[in-house]
Amino acid sequence: MTVKIAPSILAADFARLADAIQMVEAAGADQIHVDVMDGHFVPNITVGVPVVASLRKATTLPLDVHLMIQEPDRYIDAFAAAGASIITVHAEAATHLHRTLTRIRQLKARAGVAINPATPVASLRDVVDHIDVLLVMSVNPGFGGQTFIEHTYEKITLARALLSEARNPGDVEVDGGVDETNAARLVSAGASMLVAGVSIFGKPDPAAATRGLRQASLGVR
Repeated sequence: MTVKIAPSILAADFARLADAIQMVEAAGADQIHVDVMDGHFVPNITVGVPVVASLRKATTLPLDVHLMIQEPDRYIDAFAAAGASIITVHAEAATHLHRTLTRIRQLKARAGVAINPATPVASLRDVVDHIDVLLVMSVNPGFGGQTFIEHTYEKITLARALLSEARNPGDVEVDGGVDETNAARLVSAGASMLVAGVSIFGKPDPAAATRGLRQASLGVR
């Protein structure tokens, strides 16, 4: 299984986002994770459509846009137009999830669903055929630098099994507390996309941290 490394700009210097992205892109990052928070669904406010449009000009890497917002349907068209390659909505925030995922695909983006730590994987069974990325949150969303929740490993395995049973080749993504100490175990559990913020952009050399996380995901330390 190919593992994708997705540095999260939530932990980067917002005054130098283009430089930060170019640094990890040169180090082999596979995509850039963009956390969009509205201060309602989660207790924090981050970036919006204009920043995604600016990031699209700064890199050729896929932009993995994670909408931690209420009423995501109001904004998915705008984020797709801004250049999002993956648009992930929260199952807890999307009232009509099937319709939302269908619309994301119509916009030629990959359709992602995120589930919070308290949300069971089985709740996605009825929409599994419409999921391109299943994002398992390994912290409660809203802030970077939180402690990894241990039962995430089991949820990742369940997520991979759900996709496999449906013959869905989609990715299982994990976000929150990912670093070199747990990367290999996450991949072994079934993750194919690792989101990392503080463990990359919180380091003195983000490029070296990106390479280190990839090596760790392969079981090389």
